Amino acid sequence: MKNLIKSIYLLNILVGIIFSPNLFAQEQFNYDESKVPDLVLPDPFVSAKGEIIKTVDEWESIRRPELIRLFAENVYGGIPRDFDEIHFNVSTDSDHLYKEVAMKKNVTIRVTRNGKAQAIKLFVFLPLEGKGPHPVFLLISHRNVQALLDDKEDRFFPIAQIVEKGYAAAIFDVVDVSPDDKERFTNGILESLYPEELKNSGGMRGLAAWAWGAMRAMDYFESENAIDHKRAAIVGHSRGGKAALWAGANDKRWAVVISNESGCGGAALSRRRFGETVKRINTSFPYWFNDNFKAYNDNEDALPIDQHLLAACIAPRSIYIASAIEDQWADPKGEFLSLKLGSRVYSEIYGIKVDLPEIFENHQRTIHTKSVGYHLREGKHNLTLYDWERFMDFVEKEFLLAR
Repeated sequence: MKNLIKSIYLLNILVGIIFSPNLFAQEQFNYDESKVPDLVLPDPFVSAKGEIIKTVDEWESIRRPELIRLFAENVYGGIPRDFDEIHFNVSTDSDHLYKEVAMKKNVTIRVTRNGKAQAIKLFVFLPLEGKGPHPVFLLISHRNVQALLDDKEDRFFPIAQIVEKGYAAAIFDVVDVSPDDKERFTNGILESLYPEELKNSGGMRGLAAWAWGAMRAMDYFESENAIDHKRAAIVGHSRGGKAALWAGANDKRWAVVISNESGCGGAALSRRRFGETVKRINTSFPYWFNDNFKAYNDNEDALPIDQHLLAACIAPRSIYIASAIEDQWADPKGEFLSLKLGSRVYSEIYGIKVDLPEIFENHQRTIHTKSVGYHLREGKHNLTLYDWERFMDFVEKEFLLAR
């Protein structure tokens, strides 16, 4: 009996070792710069047919559309543009936590296609002080929005600080378009409005659905007299940052695109294979990207694109990438390099001088140059008031320059 108990005990220890997340992290995921492979990246200025891209017209008519198509086919899936009708049901909420500084509007966006409808709840906070129309920040939230609105101490979406700066603050929950869950992600527009996308290996999945939701929020901003939709910034953190980049690349109505610690499949270069990899993200979150992306598991070099080209697709509009020193899983260096390389389109095609350092420096710093912003802060993976303050500083300069 004692031998049996001892055997079970040893077996439990062995099982614990085998299935230890820390062990897996040590064995499977690289955090050593010396093990990062030499990078051979697709050139922004050479088309798939070998054409050299030198002018704005060549970029906008040849290379940029080609890149959007390649990202759609191989990574995110396209964002459908067709629907039959869109309606906005707007009510004003006079009793909320921020009533001393903001007017709250509860907006239900109702979109119909082929006889079916989908409703999206959008919450908009307008400054009580100052004359509108107000520039707006939209946050794509994968966290429970109602919980955020009910917690005045939470700085993930610091409403008071945003509206006190003269901006409108808007937020929607991705659950209304595609729940952030591998079992339920179709319980939104993928079943109600665009079921054909699920039959297409290169079709829309979770992240592209969230980007679609952000575009419907922009449709509302265009109809709202209190909002200056031409001075609109889209913000996403982590997985939301991936969606924000894809939304910003597809929809030129966004003046500023902000990605906070979006990592693999977001701002970070996939070919670095640092921290979270294409295989890891496709295994853990198979519903974020289309099925074609899975062909690049442990095969990143075969990708016809990399994430610096997604940043390039936002030019000449403003882009901002933010990272955190302790968030090695999201690869801060890979995010910086992606912005650095993507910003070449700003300077070499659009003639916008971008002053980013030649090398990545792993310490807290903020760099705001024309049309391109960046910061690396201390701390871990999160969206904090520090991040928002840097975003607002950058956006204020960009909008003042645009006047």
